[in-house]
Amino acid sequence: MHQSADILSLSRDEFSARLAAIGEKSYRAVQIIEWIYERQACSFEEMSSLPRSLRDRLAAEVPFPQLTERGRKVSSDGTVKFLFELADGQMIETVFIPTEKRSALCISSQAGCKFGCGFCASGLGGWKRNLSAGEIVAQVLRARRAVAPEKVTHIVFMGVGEPFDNYDNVLKAARLLNAADGGNIAARRITISTCGLVPGIKRLAEEGLQIELSVSLHAPNDRLRSQLMPVNKKYPLRELMPACRAYAKETNRQVTFEYILIKDLTCTPAAAAELAALMRGWLSKVNLIPYNPVAEFPYATPAREAVFAFRQELERWGVICTLRSPRGRDVGAACGQLRLGAGKRD
Repeated sequence: MHQSADILSLSRDEFSARLAAIGEKSYRAVQIIEWIYERQACSFEEMSSLPRSLRDRLAAEVPFPQLTERGRKVSSDGTVKFLFELADGQMIETVFIPTEKRSALCISSQAGCKFGCGFCASGLGGWKRNLSAGEIVAQVLRARRAVAPEKVTHIVFMGVGEPFDNYDNVLKAARLLNAADGGNIAARRITISTCGLVPGIKRLAEEGLQIELSVSLHAPNDRLRSQLMPVNKKYPLRELMPACRAYAKETNRQVTFEYILIKDLTCTPAAAAELAALMRGWLSKVNLIPYNPVAEFPYATPAREAVFAFRQELERWGVICTLRSPRGRDVGAACGQLRLGAGKRD
């Protein structure tokens, strides 16, 4: 068996082939996958039904990705924010967000972020590296174990990093989490969020998956969006919106647009009218997010009256929209805040 990045990056078929190459029977793969996904083992040492010699060999050749919990904050609303350290000292965040109807796990796809959105803490320390598929899956397994007996019902790739900038590993992780003999999470309960990388949107449309697409829009025109999101200079709305419409048509899946409400900037009557014009007449919805203050940025949360007036204007034009309730503010649950406060190692 040759060296592999990590065990959690492998599908059952891939792992079965590795075991066959060293003369092990296929049922061992079934045992190991069961230990990982059903019994929540985080090491080969825990797999007591395997011979010691096999456990030692697997630990040396296909180890578990190293995730060391360095912080955990629990909000008064039940949100749990984890800070994990990777093998090379980089920090990532994973957030468990329970509600009455669902419990979502927000996972990271990169250590740091290249895209520097002007309101998000994730990119303040710069980009360090992509996560492997196994490091992505490991976040889910560790969080599942930590929050039990509560269940993780949905997975959202909305943590630190841009998922489409790490496309292959993110899609591999999504397939592993969706697999019946893996994470067993329905594709429609997995959401991949992008800041607007048009090539990634086009690729995802061709994957034949029922995964949900979420696009961080956050502004209704190119002037404001380029001010808040530098990525808009490369993929402006005239390219982004047609790609999203094509995705909805190709997959017959509703595209969700995340829209941040910033006082006197994106939360104005004029902005609501412009946003409605972008959304009308096709399979889309808008998730309105009152700005979650970050000390490093100058923006403010709008008044409740302005937020509700903005939503009413969208609804008046027939736009489907929801208003996200702020979660985990008392534990710094905005993306990147816990990682930033921990003082990353370069």
